[in-house]
Amino acid sequence: MKFYSTNRSVEAASFQEAVIKGLPKDNGLYVPENIPSLPQEFLVNLDKKDIAAIGYEVAHPFVGHDIPEDRLFSIVEETLNFPLPVVRVHDNIHSLELFHGPTCAFKDVGARFLARCLSHFSDEKVTVLVATSGDTGSAVANGFLGVPNVDVIILYPKGMVSHLQEQQLTTLGQNITALEIDGTFDDCQRMVKAAFLDQGLNKAMKLTSANSINIARLIPQSFYYFWAMARLADHESVIFSVPSGNYGNLTAGLLAKAMGLNIRGFVASSNINDIVPKYLASGDFHPKPSRQTISNAMDVGNPSNFGRMYELYGQSWKKITEDIAGYSFTDEQTRAAMAEVYKTYGYVLDPHGAVGYLGLKDHLKRARATGVFLETAHPAKFIDTVTEVIGEIEIPERLKAYLEKQKVSIPMSNDFEDLKEYLMS
Repeated sequence: MKFYSTNRSVEAASFQEAVIKGLPKDNGLYVPENIPSLPQEFLVNLDKKDIAAIGYEVAHPFVGHDIPEDRLFSIVEETLNFPLPVVRVHDNIHSLELFHGPTCAFKDVGARFLARCLSHFSDEKVTVLVATSGDTGSAVANGFLGVPNVDVIILYPKGMVSHLQEQQLTTLGQNITALEIDGTFDDCQRMVKAAFLDQGLNKAMKLTSANSINIARLIPQSFYYFWAMARLADHESVIFSVPSGNYGNLTAGLLAKAMGLNIRGFVASSNINDIVPKYLASGDFHPKPSRQTISNAMDVGNPSNFGRMYELYGQSWKKITEDIAGYSFTDEQTRAAMAEVYKTYGYVLDPHGAVGYLGLKDHLKRARATGVFLETAHPAKFIDTVTEVIGEIEIPERLKAYLEKQKVSIPMSNDFEDLKEYLMS
C-alpha cells in the first residue's frame, strides 16, 4: 500500500515511510492510495472474532509487507489489551467506552499502535513531536515511555488542559519532555507542523509526529468501529456520534465505512469550536482561533484531519453530507446533559462524551436507528467539572498515582523559533 499527500506535490510513500515521516514535505497529510474492501465473509462474522483478530484484518491491507504478519498481529494484540465495552445507556442509545486503557482515553489505542510500529522501524534515534489539547499527549507519553531510540517532546497549551491531564503529561520523565506553551492548541499544532517543514531541523535530527496526522495513529482508531458493530450484530441500522476536535476519530470511522463496514452514518458533534458543523451546513470551511471550553480536547479551530475527510469523499461537499451530520453545543448544554443523564439513567458522562450524546440524541429525532456515541475519556480526568455537575465520583487508581507526582515542564512562548532553538540545543 502506498500513501499520497493530500497536497499531491511529493512522491507517494510506503507505510513505513509515512509512519516515520509523519507529515509529507508539502505540508499535506498522508492518505491511502486506495481503500481496501474487506472480504464479506469477514464483515458478516465480526461477532465471532476477538478484537485482536479484527484489528489485524483491518490493519494488514495498509501495512502490507512493511511489518511481518506475525509481528503485526503481536502489535495489534499488545495495543488492544484492555476492554472496549459497548454499554446501553437508555432506549436505543449506547456508549462505546474507550477509556479503559492505561491513560483512560481513547487515544491509548492509536498511541500504543504507533509506538510499536515506530519501535519496529527505528534503527536510529527518533524525536517524536506531538501537540496536545489534553489526552493525546498523555497517551503518547505512556505509549512511548522507555522505548529505545525514541525521545518524545509534547507541546501543550498553558492553563488549557485539566489538572489530571497536565499531571499525566509532566510527571513521567525518562524519554518524555513536556513544553508548556503560552498559547492555544492551534499554536502548538502550528509549531509542530513548522518543525516538520524546517530543513535545518530535519537535517540535524530525525523528526516524526504522534498526532492524528500520523497515519499509524489513524488506522488503529478504525478498529473499534468494527468491534462496536460486532457487539451490535443484531442491529440493522447504526449511527455513530463522534465528539470531534481534530477529527481523527471521525475520519477513522469514515475509513471503516469505506472498507465495507455497514455503518448508516455519522454525527460530527462539536463544542462551540464548530468549524466542521458549519462546513456541513454551508459548504464553506473557515478555520478560526479556537475558544476554550470544558471539553478542552475539542478546542481546535483548524482541524487537521478535515483534509483527509475531504479526500475520502472526493472533495465533494454533497457526498460528505450524505454520510455526516453536524451539531455543536455550548458548555451550558454540556453540563445540563451530564446532569440529566446521571440523574435519569445513572450513567456518568465526561464533557466530551456529553457532547457526543447530545449530537446523537438530536440526530435520532430525525433518523430511526441504533445510536452509539463515543465516550472518549474517563470522567475522572475532568474531575472539577464532573464534581461540580453531579458530585463526587471515584478516581481510578492509575489516575490517582499521577496526582502524587511532581510536575516538570519547560515554559515556552508560541514562537516557532523558540522551539527550534530548544530542539537544536
